[in-house]
Amino acid sequence: MQIDKVYEPQRFEPHWAQWWIDSGVFRASTRGGGRVFSLVIPPPNVTGSLHIGHMLEHTEIDVTIRWHRMRGENTLWLPGTDHAGIATQMVVERKLAEQGIDRKDLGREEFEKRVWEWKAEYGDTIKRQMIRLGASCDWSRERFTLDPGLSHAVREVFVRLYEKGLIYRGEYMVNWCPRCKTALSDLEVAHSEQPGHLWHIRYPVVGADRYLVVATTRPETMLGDTAVAVNPMDKRYLALHGKTVMLPLMEREIPIILDELADPDFATGVVKVTPAHDPNDFEAGKRHNLPRVQVIDGDAKMTPEAGRYAGLDRYEARRRVVADLEAQGLMEKIEDYTLNIGKCDRCKSAVEPLISTQWFVKTKPLAEKAIAVVESGRVEFIPANWTKTYYEWMYNIRDWCISRQLWWGHRIPAWHCRECREIIVAREAPESCSRCGSSRLVQDPDVLDTWFSSGLWPFSTLGWPDSTEDLKTFYPTSLLITGFDILFFWVARMIMAGMEFMGDVPFRQVYIHGLVRDAERQKMSKTRGNTIDPLVVTEKYGTDAVRMALLQGAAPGTDIVLTEERMQSSRAFANKIWNAARFLFLNMERSGVDPWLPESLEQFQPEPCADSLEVPVEDRWIFSRLNSCAEQANRAIEQYRYHEAAQVLWHFFWHEFCDWYVELKKLRFREGSGLDAHWRNTLAAFETALRLLHPAMPFVTEELWQRLAAGNATRPVSIALAQYPGYRRHATDYAAEREVGVLQEVVTLARTLRTEMKLDPKQQLEGTLYSRTMLELGRKHEDAIQRLAGVRLEFSAEAAPKNAAMRSTTAFDLVLHVPKAQADAQRKRLEKEREQQEKNITNSRRQLGDETFLGKAPANVVETIRGKLAEYEAQLGKVNETLDGLAG
Repeated sequence: MQIDKVYEPQRFEPHWAQWWIDSGVFRASTRGGGRVFSLVIPPPNVTGSLHIGHMLEHTEIDVTIRWHRMRGENTLWLPGTDHAGIATQMVVERKLAEQGIDRKDLGREEFEKRVWEWKAEYGDTIKRQMIRLGASCDWSRERFTLDPGLSHAVREVFVRLYEKGLIYRGEYMVNWCPRCKTALSDLEVAHSEQPGHLWHIRYPVVGADRYLVVATTRPETMLGDTAVAVNPMDKRYLALHGKTVMLPLMEREIPIILDELADPDFATGVVKVTPAHDPNDFEAGKRHNLPRVQVIDGDAKMTPEAGRYAGLDRYEARRRVVADLEAQGLMEKIEDYTLNIGKCDRCKSAVEPLISTQWFVKTKPLAEKAIAVVESGRVEFIPANWTKTYYEWMYNIRDWCISRQLWWGHRIPAWHCRECREIIVAREAPESCSRCGSSRLVQDPDVLDTWFSSGLWPFSTLGWPDSTEDLKTFYPTSLLITGFDILFFWVARMIMAGMEFMGDVPFRQVYIHGLVRDAERQKMSKTRGNTIDPLVVTEKYGTDAVRMALLQGAAPGTDIVLTEERMQSSRAFANKIWNAARFLFLNMERSGVDPWLPESLEQFQPEPCADSLEVPVEDRWIFSRLNSCAEQANRAIEQYRYHEAAQVLWHFFWHEFCDWYVELKKLRFREGSGLDAHWRNTLAAFETALRLLHPAMPFVTEELWQRLAAGNATRPVSIALAQYPGYRRHATDYAAEREVGVLQEVVTLARTLRTEMKLDPKQQLEGTLYSRTMLELGRKHEDAIQRLAGVRLEFSAEAAPKNAAMRSTTAFDLVLHVPKAQADAQRKRLEKEREQQEKNITNSRRQLGDETFLGKAPANVVETIRGKLAEYEAQLGKVNETLDGLAG
């Protein structure tokens, strides 16, 4: 069987990545019964490309999906992308700007056409990357949030919610992004602290010779003040109740109102009230029927209402306002102050709170059912601590602003009558106004928030509102794997939508994975320059190696530290698998063995040899260890403890299969033997190990498995469809594990003694095994011990003499007989080491006996010296013991 000498995954990974798709092995079925496992992908933005966070998420999903598929379940991983309204519009607008084109000049229809053209050319980047990295999705069911079917579902949901009174249109304070020119939901605003100032401004009291000092972080908004507020319980301002102040710079008289908006403990206890530019002031304005004066517009420029500051950028207006207040003697003081600035999560521009007419969803009625299903356990969060976070948001949920002032997205299905201003919400465009009969109707210009459509993802992708076979088969989905950052954006909204429109949860479990961090545990970001491109590192190390590196750190509730060293180590692991396979394949040729797999991949039992009629102990042992590995791997994957699964598989393949089993088994292979019991047992063990490893490392396992299954029509076409090994109680062989365990102890101790005594690893040595209980077992395996440890043993039931080259266990003593020349060299080395340790001890004792030193030295320094002294004395004892043995 030909196999490349060097492990070069780039040679075969692209082939299998495409073959899996072409062969249809990942396609789910709506026919027949049996267990079903389904999962929808958290749809990446169509504008994006994979980052290492995607690869972590997709690796965890893929491990779970492949595991369920190999267990014989009808398994669906449904892929797709999100149209990403704001992000996509920004990308296309930027490209048009490079050509000197403004979207407004193109018009809406032509602009949308350009976006679709861009999507056709660039929108499949993530799909291509996912296929290359082996994501086992059913690509025949790929969806896009602006597909006709999904658009139909969006309209249906909007109309139903509107008819139920859960969608309404009104004028409210919203987060406005002046760069993206759209309203944002609270969740789309990222808050961060940055240094700023608190300006204390004097407002002259009308009819009195005094000022009220107001503290503000945004002096430019004072131009829109329509009141100042004091707390009704604040005794300092009782005399001013019912009076007015003169608004500085605008010479507009505004009232002093009594409202708990004013906190007596903050600054002077007096606050300015600007109902058009602050959400809290907006509510106070409603309570006191205050006018709303908008002085900042949607471009973050000052409006005509700002007087002589009209047309200025908001920050330039701030500078002018501050300067003018200082010139008029109305600035009391300016102090440094930490600001909590809200920025657009997409473009990072500082948002403006503005009053705007928008569409909203009443979320509290929807949230009640979504809370109940988590409380009852119908939806389980893993790790469980995310349940508390979910509740905190859901119990305090606010109405959701769902309209966006964009052209790319799902157009709101509402039409405005130009005659009577009636609004008609409908599934299809109406021909006339339902109120006045006019045909002068115009569709609402806004589109829906991207999260509105992706909130329907688990059922809209399966064909809802039609009663499709996919919907009947795969909904509710079994699991969602996602990041914590979209717990509210997406996960909570899917639960609300699922309960409202399907009457059932969208998924049974939600596994929240951590972040991928760099070697210093820093969050990865482009600004830090510490991001990792998954396609770059997979090209360098191989996809399987990067997957294994990610999985090893993927403990629930923790972030993943990904380092070059971990990826190098994982590549070494993949290389170890390759070399083990190459050794087996080369020896198969030497023995005249063709590719072979047992008739039953799951029920195979190790066979006895023809000459002894016994099953070799190493075969009994490896199948017992395979059984233990299968038990642990199944349990770990089922519980989403991916790091444990990776560690179990790594330990078994490297340390048990490669380091011990292959080494023991190669003593049995004979030239021209043909397919004897030794080979059948070996190949069955190797194939079982490949199946265990496949969900974590699909490429190398497929490549090697196909060589074993070559030309065998009774086998599945892919290892991805072979049965995943399960735990079988009868397959555990404790006697074989004890026997091989003793053999391993003897060999390991012999190797350790060689290393400690710096003996030539290739030199054959003599030795004696002293034991009253292990002599028969030792004699049984003396050939293996000699081959693996390079020691020819004698056996004795007597007590072992004192000897420098000796190691002991509770069951036996192992003594190596060191040749005289090497013993003399060892003695000289140890005598030098003894001399150095004695010097170290003398120096340490001298320091600890110096009262002056002890009185001045820090306590931790003294403790360090004492610790080192104890270490030196212990090392000296070992050296003396070894020298005494050499003397004997």
